[in-house]
Parts: sequence; structure tokens; C-alpha cells
Amino acid sequence: MTEFFIDEYGCAKNQVDGEIIISRLTSFGLRQTFDASKANIIIVNSCGFINSAKKESIDALLRAKKNYPDAKVLLAGCLAERYADVLKDSLPEADGIFGNGDLSKIDSVVRPLLAGKRPVVTAEQRGISCGKRTMLLSYRNSVYVKITEGCSNRCTFCAIPIIRGSVRSRSADDIVDEIKTLLLLGVYEINLIGQDLAAYGTGESDDVFGTGRFPIPRIGEDGVNEGSEKLSALARLLKKISALKGRFIVRLLYIHPDHFNRDIFPVMQKDPRIVPYFDIPFQSGDDEIIKAMNRKCTAKEYVRLVRDIRSSFPEAAIRTTFLTGFPGETEEAFRSTQRFLSDIQSDWSGCFTYSREEDTASYGMKGRVPQKTALERKRALEALQSEITESRLKLRCGKEYDVLIEEVVAGEEGLAIGRAWFQAPDVDGSFVVRYDRDDEAERSAVQCGNVVRVFADSVSGVDIDSHLASNLLINKKRSRASGGTAVSPPLLYASDFYDAGDAR
Repeated sequence: MTEFFIDEYGCAKNQVDGEIIISRLTSFGLRQTFDASKANIIIVNSCGFINSAKKESIDALLRAKKNYPDAKVLLAGCLAERYADVLKDSLPEADGIFGNGDLSKIDSVVRPLLAGKRPVVTAEQRGISCGKRTMLLSYRNSVYVKITEGCSNRCTFCAIPIIRGSVRSRSADDIVDEIKTLLLLGVYEINLIGQDLAAYGTGESDDVFGTGRFPIPRIGEDGVNEGSEKLSALARLLKKISALKGRFIVRLLYIHPDHFNRDIFPVMQKDPRIVPYFDIPFQSGDDEIIKAMNRKCTAKEYVRLVRDIRSSFPEAAIRTTFLTGFPGETEEAFRSTQRFLSDIQSDWSGCFTYSREEDTASYGMKGRVPQKTALERKRALEALQSEITESRLKLRCGKEYDVLIEEVVAGEEGLAIGRAWFQAPDVDGSFVVRYDRDDEAERSAVQCGNVVRVFADSVSGVDIDSHLASNLLINKKRSRASGGTAVSPPLLYASDFYDAGDAR
């Protein structure tokens, strides 16, 4: 039987694409292996967002070709979609190239690839790369659900619209049906993702993004209320998800600040399962830089947004991102960003140096900042964020939280790693959970995929040390649907198949 191995790079959206590719290939009769040395086909699902990510993906392909010369190595993902015409000549090590414009075409690549041909397949960006997934690359009982594809914001530094096209939205019924299935299969944590969740409900025919801010009134303005037809599509989607029964949480990842949907607040306040975690990429705290990035608001308006969030949700967790070294960023502009970070007190942030990307509006901008300076500014922001994160985490100590267990640490001491609602997968800190290995109830509760109640004791870096609370087991992992009916096919997790010594 033909076996394939997939090597994942990039963001959560790319991970979902990888999961869809896996499911389609297995439906064609191929078998996934978790040992690259056994694979007939090695798929490098690449990232093409910034230069460092491109290099990482190309290095991975070259390494795979060198280490496994008998395997066919396929370059897939964003890098393949964006640079297929160039890479087909400049990267002969790639036995095939497959873009992400239409994932249903994966069979049109694999069949000729196995026949000794060198297929190059891309497609115009239409629709949304979503579909049935039977293998998840995330942690057990945590999943990403894509609700939009592409982006229409046209930030001057960003290549996403070039790679993935303008924004397109899935239907609410399609999304809710997928979530229903996932809940039946035991999933606890639903992470809604897209390039911009605030744009949910719009498509390529809409021109609202070209006119400035997304025209969504705030609650209480212009007669808007929870039952109004003026509610944003995102708020209406959350209401439909809220109607589902069961124990689960929903987290929203990546909402553009210029058209943030404040009308989601009442929906979230009525249903605590939609957790107050807000991932808002501010990028800068300097008005001139914000404007040069083609953002429509000011730093003061962004600060006001954060205050509105914390007024509505005192326990809210806020994650953001910053970009240092953008063309024209002076020392004073950078100090404005530092002051901005101090003002908003974000729980988490990611900081990146500017990457000069071809075909973006910022590519030819004057005032380029030396890389050394950009790195120094990045480190300064990270140091400031570390101080803020520690102080924010200390406020969460002395309380109980439901924690999804992701890893049980081997050894005599009872230790496990997990996350609470205010910690997104892969990017935020974790809970270190201590338990008694000699206690049968505690040992059986602390398993990957279970949700346990813990008491937050103290802060250690970006993590929280904790111990099990008395009412310890909140949600047990399961492989059967409600009522005892077996679910077929079962939902599998790649983490169940990897051992420490597996080849990659």
C-alpha cells in the first residue's frame, strides 16, 4: 500500500488544509505513516508568508529529499501556491508542486506523481478549503474550525490576499454541522479561525472593505440590539453555535481591530462556553505607522476597544501581535508602540520583525529600518510583554479552572501539561498540573483529552503551577456519540501515533 508522510509548517489555517489533504488521500486508499522513512510520498505543507517561513519550508523539502531519496517529495501549501511558476524551475528537488487554491485536486497530483511524472497544480482561489477530517494534527479534543478563507483588508505589509485571495465565508449551517459532528466525536475545544473573523459573512462581491471600517454599529447605537437584523454575521453564527448542547468551549482567533464586532458581546455574556479570549492584531501603537500599514483606526481607538472589552469581560484574555521595523518606524514611533503595549496590558503577544515581501504595497516604501534595529525593538517589546504577562497571570492564581490535558509527563512524579480557556494552543502558556500518581481516581482523571478542574497556585514564567481540585474530572474523553452509538469513522489524532523516536 502507498504510504504518505505530511510535514506541517505555518499557521493553523495551513494545519486545517493539511488535515483535509490527509483525509482525502486516505479516502483514495493511501495510508498515512508517522515515520518519514517508510513513506512513498513526503508532503511538505509549506508556509509562504514571510521570508523566514519560506526558507524553513524549502529547507524542509531539501532535507526530506536528501534523507529519503527513494520517496517522492511534494511541495504543497502557501509557498507552492504563490511561487509555483518560479519553483518548478528553481527547485528541481521538488517532485511535484501543489497549491492550496483547491484541495480537492490533490488526487490530480498524487496519481501522476506516483507514475513518475512531475505535476504542478495550482488553482484560482475560490470557495473555502474545508471538508471532512478524520485525522487531526492538533492536541486531543482540541480542533480548529475554519470559517473564512482569504482576506480583503490589504494591509500594506501582508501577502495573504496574494496567496489566499479575497475573503470568502462558509455558510453558518455548514460550520454548525461540522461542530455538531466534532462534539459527537468528543471534541471539547473549538477554535474558530480565519484570516479575519470580523469579516465573516462577506465575500468577494462585497466592497465594504474598500470604504474604510466595516459598517457594524456598536450595541446600543442606531437602535442595535441582540435581536436586531443588523447583527453582524459573526454574532449570528455565535448565536447558532450557542444553541448547541453539551460541554465545550469556543475560542475566536484573529479579529481585525478596525472592524471589531462589538455586537458579539451580548452573545458571549449569555453563554460562558464562548470564552472571552480576543486575538486582535494591532501591529503598532503609532498613528503614522498604523496609517502606513493601511489600518483605518488610531492607537487611541484601539486602546478604547481594549477598555470596552475589559469593561464587558473583566476576566478577558487579550492576545495581539506587533511588527517592528516597518518602513518609516522611527525611535519615537517605536516608543509609541511601547507605551501602547503598556496601556493595553495584553495578556499575550507575538512580535515579529518586518519582512519585505514582493508585490505588497510596503515593498517599495522608503525609510527602511536596519534588521539589527528591528530585532532590538522586537526583543524590547518581548521583554515588556513578559513583565505584563507575569502580572496578568498572577491575577489568575488562587482560583479554579477547567484544564484540557494535553500531555502526561513520563516519570515517577505526577505531572501533566494542559491549557485553560485563556490559553490558546501552541502560542500561549500552559498549566503544569500536579497530581498523585498513587491515587487511582487522580491517575485515571489525568489523561490526554480529559478536562480536569485545577487550582492555580503560582506563576512560573508564562505557565501556571497548579494541583487538582477536589471535583477533579469535568469532561472525560470519549470515542462514542451521545446515547452510546458508535461514531464511524472515529476521529484520530496524530499525537497518538508519534513516539519520541519517530523519524521526521
